[in-house]
Amino acid sequence: MRKLQVLGVHHITLTGADRQTTIDFWEGVLGMPFIFDQPNLDDPDQGHLYFDPGDGRLITIFTNDARKADNRRTPMDVGCVHHLAFEVDRATFGQVPDRLKARGIGNSGVKDRGFMDSIYFKDPCGLLIELACYKFIPPRGSSHAAVLMEAHKIRVAAGDDHIAEVHLADAVERIVERSQESLSENRAPKNPY
Repeated sequence: MRKLQVLGVHHITLTGADRQTTIDFWEGVLGMPFIFDQPNLDDPDQGHLYFDPGDGRLITIFTNDARKADNRRTPMDVGCVHHLAFEVDRATFGQVPDRLKARGIGNSGVKDRGFMDSIYFKDPCGLLIELACYKFIPPRGSSHAAVLMEAHKIRVAAGDDHIAEVHLADAVERIVERSQESLSENRAPKNPY
């Protein structure tokens, strides 16, 4: 038996309301370029709109102008999507509460998640959206996932409850030490003062 090795998220497709509400939210609020549309090839009564979330992948939405947006929270039953999270940079993250407030969109306020900060709010169809901002930059040639895995190992060894900034800083240092050579014989911390 062999795995079916995936290489990343190809796209996520959601059931939306009408076309204009969909465009207004995904591009007009979240800034995702609306890159193309076509009929839903499995149901010609629906449109299929494609948006770029910023990494060249796709968020696609099935639309039908007979459907109206309903902002009640989507189901959270087993197997249902709890929320979608999108990355924003620190400068944008600091503006999120005011920009949501200007649109009259309620939100959770800033939530400290240890390794990132998050803000949650609902889209016009009741889907919970998270805007997240990492508290670290991975070393060149590394990834957020690699830093988080290393930080997890450090956290577990320390007996701590969750990843905190100290674990992230130590993880970044370890990754740099493994991936970049030095002429120094001893790379341990020192105090030159």
